[in-house]
Amino acid sequence: MSAAQGSTITTVLRHEARAVLKNRGVLLFGGGILLLTETMLRLTGSGPRALSSLLGVVLLVVPLVTMLFGVITWHASREFNELLLAQPIRRTALFSGLYLGLVLPLATAFALGLLLPFALHRALGRDALPLLAATLAGGVALTFVFAGLALLIGVAIEDRLRGVGTAIAVWMLLTIGYDGLMLLVATTFTDYPLEKPMLALTLANPVDLARTMIVMQSDAAALMGYTGALMHRFLGSMLGSMAAIVGLLLWILAPAWAGRRAFERRDF
Repeated sequence: MSAAQGSTITTVLRHEARAVLKNRGVLLFGGGILLLTETMLRLTGSGPRALSSLLGVVLLVVPLVTMLFGVITWHASREFNELLLAQPIRRTALFSGLYLGLVLPLATAFALGLLLPFALHRALGRDALPLLAATLAGGVALTFVFAGLALLIGVAIEDRLRGVGTAIAVWMLLTIGYDGLMLLVATTFTDYPLEKPMLALTLANPVDLARTMIVMQSDAAALMGYTGALMHRFLGSMLGSMAAIVGLLLWILAPAWAGRRAFERRDF
């Protein structure tokens, strides 16, 4: 990366991050995570129990907020992006700045909202630390994944309402519909050896990968769902965690790369 590209990315990143941080939605998101974490710690009195209760928030709310915020922010800054494209700026550098400017404030808000209550209550014991680290990593990874998907949708679909509708549909498919579909396939084709094919299909869902990575650090096997339990059964805790991490890294890279390619080819 040249110095000019680095300067462009930094400039766009600062502008986008400043605009995102001024948005009350980010503050509400971070404050909501903090309030929920504080409440769970007070109700359960235990770090691992509080984190297990927050699993649904990490797997459902974080992707939804990231998707909606990403698509809406993209369309809101369209005129600014077109103005920048009129300048001698490489589209790769501009997209990188827009992507990082979106994802970093959201990831920071999530991390602070999760970590501050644990630090204030001094609940960072040996029993809670591995699960807390996995929850933090899973939430941040999902923020990167769904930010890339949001920008890809924003670039591909010009109409804001259609973009928001598509974002919600993708979120519902990956967070709610996918595991139900896997269960339907498993119950329908019970006479066939489906373990290995369905284990491979698990890599097609970043939410299941994040759930597997988080729950493998706890004893709450019942929360893993079919795909998570399958990965735990056939790969074991260490190999299963590594497979989930690699799968999430691929999911972070693929939508961002596809969004960058679409942005480079788009005729604004």
